[in-house]
Amino acid sequence: MPEMTAQEAIEWGKTLNFETVWTTITKMGQTLDETGKYLKEMGERVDRVCGNVGGLNRSMGELIETLIAARLWEKFPAYELKRAYQRLPIFDEKNIVKTDIDILLVDTVMCMAVEVKRELDQIAEVDRHIKRMEVIRQFPPSLIENKQLIGAMAGGVVDPDVKDYAYKSGFYVLELTGESVCLLPPPEGFEPVKW
Repeated sequence: MPEMTAQEAIEWGKTLNFETVWTTITKMGQTLDETGKYLKEMGERVDRVCGNVGGLNRSMGELIETLIAARLWEKFPAYELKRAYQRLPIFDEKNIVKTDIDILLVDTVMCMAVEVKRELDQIAEVDRHIKRMEVIRQFPPSLIENKQLIGAMAGGVVDPDVKDYAYKSGFYVLELTGESVCLLPPPEGFEPVKW
């Protein structure tokens, strides 16, 4: 890719959408492993571009969050999680932001905090979500007070070892597949942790 000015990079970034990226990857006829490597390389390229154009990385993350959030509650029919919120900050008693929730699904008695990653490929991300869940329970926003809290992790690409660790930690795991998100099959006897 030839070098471009910051303005050209911004304009190029505006042309990206999930369908364009996914179609390009699919047409290349790559296997899932090759796609994961390609996405990692693409992520590294995007990170380099972000060094020159602030905010592009955040835009990619927001795009993935939006794709995952669309009709996400349908993946959990047992919970009837009908309301969804995105990028919800969690404040402490001094009104200082302690963390945030990428996607929050809510019903009258249950809620689910979903952490979204472009690539869910680090076990440390699961550990960070465990800590995030503890902070959310410590400083719950009013819309989830007195409700059971469970968690999930989602990614554009999910590493199998990280998926297994997330399930062992009591989180549901979701992955982008084509034009929608898929709840990856939990292990037999899986029960989500209630925070």
